Amino acid sequence: MATTTERELDTDTDGAATEHTDAELDETTAPDAEDHPRRSWRHRLQRSALPVLLIAALALSGFLGWKQWQQHRVEQAGQAALQAALAYAQVLTSIDSANVDQNFREVLDGATGEFKDMYTQSSVQLRQLLIDNKATAHGVVVDSAIQSETLDKVVVLVFIDQTVTNMTVPDPRIDRSRIKITMDKVDGRWLASKVQLL
Repeated sequence: MATTTERELDTDTDGAATEHTDAELDETTAPDAEDHPRRSWRHRLQRSALPVLLIAALALSGFLGWKQWQQHRVEQAGQAALQAALAYAQVLTSIDSANVDQNFREVLDGATGEFKDMYTQSSVQLRQLLIDNKATAHGVVVDSAIQSETLDKVVVLVFIDQTVTNMTVPDPRIDRSRIKITMDKVDGRWLASKVQLL
């Protein structure tokens, strides 16, 4: 005769006793039976999300690296334009009436656009004025700063001490001035497209 630990008797609606083994009870009353599909779905979701997260992380890393490289290129352009502007500022503010044609060629060689057009138009009168007054000037850059920079356009502020002599003032005098020079990259060269006296 079976004990109650091995079998349990249930009474159905007809009053008939039915027997269930312990194994059957364990199978039907297993607490995780309904949760198994849910766990499987979560597991598949987590596995499918990993590649997406990895791709997103790589894309973000690539974008940040590209931004950093672009910033590095802009900074390099700014430094190259700054050096060109400093050299040009000295050419522009140094002139000798005995060698005026050479001075003008150097100024025009380093210019482009609006400033080159303006200087070309005024150079004839300026040339004669310098010769008549036996004027000389020598510019020295004392300070500088980059105001703005991109890959092909850089604005530079230059502080100049210019020693000037002429027939009217034979003793050298020093003029201090600030110049804003816009440098454009043209065919691989940094040229002055605009010069403003501040």
